[in-house]
Amino acid sequence: MYSTLEQKYKRIQKELMAGAVALVMVLLIGTLWYRLIEGWSWEDAAYMTVITLATVGYGETNPLGSRGRLFTIALILMGVINIGYIVNRFTQAVIEGYFQEGIKLRQQRRLMESLSGHYIICGFSRTGRQIAQEFRSESVAFAVIDSEIESVQRAQMEGYTAYQGDATLDDTLLKVGVERAICIVAALPSDAENLYTVLSAKTLNPQIRAIARASTEEALQKLQRGGADAVISPYITGGKRMAAAALRPQILDFVDGMLSGSDRQLYMEEFLLEEIVCPFVGQSLQRAKLRSQTGALVLAIRRRDGSLIGGPTGDTVLMSGDTLICMGTAEQLQSLNKILGPINSQQLRRPKNS
Repeated sequence: MYSTLEQKYKRIQKELMAGAVALVMVLLIGTLWYRLIEGWSWEDAAYMTVITLATVGYGETNPLGSRGRLFTIALILMGVINIGYIVNRFTQAVIEGYFQEGIKLRQQRRLMESLSGHYIICGFSRTGRQIAQEFRSESVAFAVIDSEIESVQRAQMEGYTAYQGDATLDDTLLKVGVERAICIVAALPSDAENLYTVLSAKTLNPQIRAIARASTEEALQKLQRGGADAVISPYITGGKRMAAAALRPQILDFVDGMLSGSDRQLYMEEFLLEEIVCPFVGQSLQRAKLRSQTGALVLAIRRRDGSLIGGPTGDTVLMSGDTLICMGTAEQLQSLNKILGPINSQQLRRPKNS
């Protein structure tokens, strides 16, 4: 299924192609008539057909009878109508910028095909715009999908890679490289659309991480059963944050300062340990000396089986598949990323100006 812009571009292409085919058919009909019915040579028949359709008024190549002149009249009318149609379609395409849109679509298609290891945001409403701002502050490569042309144009004006289409359809997700993406965020206004999007994404790329927005607790449970790795309810999350702001305002400000924004001093990041590339697998935290080498603090460790170790001690052993949740400055976390392995699967994401 094509987006609206693609539909317009494809339609004008088909119309111009149809006009060109019709013109060729008229040329063929005229040439065959003068050759087979009037008995002219192929050269005279083709020449007569061309000057007739061009309405240049050179006169008859060979004398014509009443039947031949009636056919010539019909040929002139067919040619004028056909050429007029082509000129009309071409003029409309130029005035409305269809050819420019075609160039943009080709550029967009090449850009989409070049995306790899990126994020996908489905829906550019208030939630989607906020997600895009956070991704941009983290210098994360991402693409936006929205079915409304106004939202797509707004995303493009803000400098984002955007595609107009229905995110619930497999074809749309394939257009933005879902099979090469690492995460998809379903922030559409409808819970049903978010569920369909998650199901489609997981079918096309079982390894993709799917984050979905839910309006109700029932939708939250269905999205989890549908394969979403994380489901966020704005109402539940908003209520928890308001309660935290009332009860523990300083802690909330501290955590928010590390999780969002481009002017942070401290950051939180996660690192996946891989046995092949990480030299510290099998060592204790005390022996690895990550804190003394980089200055970054290991806040928690998520084991491969999902268990969480909060505030790990020096005796905690690092294991393959562990995810380290760390805190530090941008420089400290970059140093930690380097010593954990040259091909760490959770590459450190830092704002370009940090």
